Amino acid sequence: MPPASAGPSAPVVPVGRPAPLLIESSVVEGLPAEGAVLLRMSGSLDTEGAQAWSAQLRGHLEQADLAGLRPVLDMAHVQLGGAAVLRALSETTRARSGRPDLVIVRARPGLREAVHLARLDGVRLYATLDDALRELARAATRGADLPAWRSQISDPLRPSYEDLRKEVRALRARVRSAPVIGMAQGVVMVRYGLPDPAVAFRVLREVSQRFNVPLRVLVSAVVVARPPDGAAWFPGRRPLPVPPLRILAREGRDPRYRRQMIDAVLHEALAAGRACAGYVRCVDPAVNALVLESDHGCADTFLDHLVRGWDEGLPDLVARLLGRRVSVPDVAADTLLSEESRRVLLGTGTRAVDSVPVLSRSGSCTGVITLHWPEAGHRPTDDQSQALALLASDTAAWLSWYHRSVLLDALEELHRELTGLAAGPEGARGPRRS
Repeated sequence: MPPASAGPSAPVVPVGRPAPLLIESSVVEGLPAEGAVLLRMSGSLDTEGAQAWSAQLRGHLEQADLAGLRPVLDMAHVQLGGAAVLRALSETTRARSGRPDLVIVRARPGLREAVHLARLDGVRLYATLDDALRELARAATRGADLPAWRSQISDPLRPSYEDLRKEVRALRARVRSAPVIGMAQGVVMVRYGLPDPAVAFRVLREVSQRFNVPLRVLVSAVVVARPPDGAAWFPGRRPLPVPPLRILAREGRDPRYRRQMIDAVLHEALAAGRACAGYVRCVDPAVNALVLESDHGCADTFLDHLVRGWDEGLPDLVARLLGRRVSVPDVAADTLLSEESRRVLLGTGTRAVDSVPVLSRSGSCTGVITLHWPEAGHRPTDDQSQALALLASDTAAWLSWYHRSVLLDALEELHRELTGLAAGPEGARGPRRS
């Protein structure tokens, strides 16, 4: 995500007064008809600072409008001053009459609910930046004449208990991945002599965004890959052609984009098995565990069960351990399931489950595709089973290529950047051999 030109400077704060919110801007590319400028906000805002912050925000928005960019406010780190923030947002949106809506992402639940109750015209709330960009992209491609303003009360993504559950689930997933991120930060700090973990995290995040590799996947690779021993991390490596894919190779799918491909795996599995719900989990080598990557139609309580790591006795875990397909045609009666897993599945209306492992050429399991049905006694037909087996084979071939090409490309770039930092003024020492 390349940085944009610097916005208006932050106001000078008198001694003894809480620092107002600081705003950092960067351009987000990738929308089909327009770009977006992301305004990251951090700090505290009291009543006295609301006017200064509102003026600072308007300066950034004017620059965005002149550049033809859609403004997106990241408010994940806004502290205190709910009423002050609402007043500043209200003043800002009134001044923007006739301009595109103000998009806010990652606002804390209390602030989101306050914005919703205040019914601020011209403000749209999204849980994440990805959600906002997807919606903006859909609106741009539809080409419909949308109203300049949209009441918050009519926004289908307004704060709700479902939104909060998703936020909690995402937080739990991040908590589980935090130790691996910490390990990767420690590895690169020691290896390249970096001054502090913030520098290590910044480079990891930037490379993750540049190569569109999820941060969790990148840091896991840093932890488990053999250390570099020279200018190139993987010397002599040649570009690999994309393997022939029989089911996943549909028009418009880019094999370099992990999320798109994992979502495609689930889409094809649901269609092949005529299932109303399912999910895909891949093995994270750093923690040697299955990690949820895509889901559809699964109840929140079941997804919470997965994210918490309470998957003992689930068919997909058994399929991974055995390296073969596991079918549970009757959840209520099958002895394979643990009592806790049975209770959760039955409580969410699932009566039959089928899990297909994704096996590499060496026979190791790299992921599992799982489908749910509401009818007890359901078993995939022979044709459906063959289609799911072919899909698992496609997925294994793509994952192998992705790990040996896209992910290694990202690691090579990470090595180059960190080596440059180690040789520059910020690095205390040159890169070490681990």
